Amino acid sequence: MKREEIILRAYAGKMSWIQAAEVLGMSCRHLRRVRDKYEQWGFDGLHDARVGKESPRRMPIAVVEEVLRLYRDEYFDFNVVHFHEKLTQKHSMTVSYTWVKALLQGSGLVAKDRPRKKHRRRRARKPLRGMMLHIDGSKHQWFGDDRWFDLIVILDDATSEIYHAQLVDEESSRSCMEGLREVIEKQGVFCALYSDRASHFFRTPKAGEPVDKQALTQVGRALRELGIQLIPAYSPQARGRSERSFRTWQGRLPQELRTRNLTTPEEANRFLKRSYIREFNKRFAVASAEPNETAFVPCSRPDLDRVFSIQTERTVNRDNTVKFNNMILQIDKQGWRGSMEGCRVIVYQHFDETITIGFGPHQLGKYSGDGVPTKPATKLFSPLERKKTSPFFQFEQTGHITC
Repeated sequence: MKREEIILRAYAGKMSWIQAAEVLGMSCRHLRRVRDKYEQWGFDGLHDARVGKESPRRMPIAVVEEVLRLYRDEYFDFNVVHFHEKLTQKHSMTVSYTWVKALLQGSGLVAKDRPRKKHRRRRARKPLRGMMLHIDGSKHQWFGDDRWFDLIVILDDATSEIYHAQLVDEESSRSCMEGLREVIEKQGVFCALYSDRASHFFRTPKAGEPVDKQALTQVGRALRELGIQLIPAYSPQARGRSERSFRTWQGRLPQELRTRNLTTPEEANRFLKRSYIREFNKRFAVASAEPNETAFVPCSRPDLDRVFSIQTERTVNRDNTVKFNNMILQIDKQGWRGSMEGCRVIVYQHFDETITIGFGPHQLGKYSGDGVPTKPATKLFSPLERKKTSPFFQFEQTGHITC
């Protein structure tokens, strides 16, 4: 039955207006508006005047074709959010994200969203910057070819701000320690570090068992010297904040590198430090619960080169030499001791490719990467410097401890 017949039956009293609304499938309030239009315009008022007319909000066909062309030719591997940012920032187009998404999905260029699975309750962020940092690595084809690299990222739990990002051949103790030192020198010493159970962070006696927190790795030893707690994550879901960040990195960084013709890790790392990390933080970082406070403590230690090094214990031979990595390191005669035979010393492999040998506060020798002596023996610290680095001395002088 047509709308006109229902309206006429209701006017004739053959049915109530409530019954007419039920038959027409509309509310009584809307039916009263239809009745008023009928009384004013007759049967013409019962039809939508917009039918057959072009919507004033309809996007011009030239704009539609240009958006599709840009996506097919230049931004074919971008996600919708990233592509929309390029349209508004680089191409000065005033189009909404939802319109771009509907256009790309309707054209078959982008798959429709899958329904999200139920997610467990998220852990609340730390209230202060520097209370806990995340460190993680993601192996990916960052240059869009068959080469695989690890991206090491250090971010703040409170804000998701990126403090360090670097492409390396493989995640290792060295690459992680270099990143941590950079953060400490720029931001200060933080309270805790949250990581996976990779072998350069923890030693796990047996697969699936808890980590052995007493058997320290090189990274664990360096963090303990600085008073930083190292916390293990026992599942990828527990590291959801860093894992979600890597999804964003993988959806954006390869495309940015491709559009800038950057094809080597060195070029990519320069791009990351000069501009991309700053732009990434501006787009994705959030304010902390207490933005005017920080848990970072400025670091004034003079021995970060020693802390962030690969340390190995060795015994001095009878001829005052130390065997290390198929090299024989000769220790010169010390003014305070004739021979170091039988002493347990520490060999430090520094990240500038030099090697030093230490015994307590004394530096017994410095060598190049191939074992050639480069510097006479000196003390690692003078007695006063060693005292000043003591937490007890700092507490006596200032009433608080700094690193």
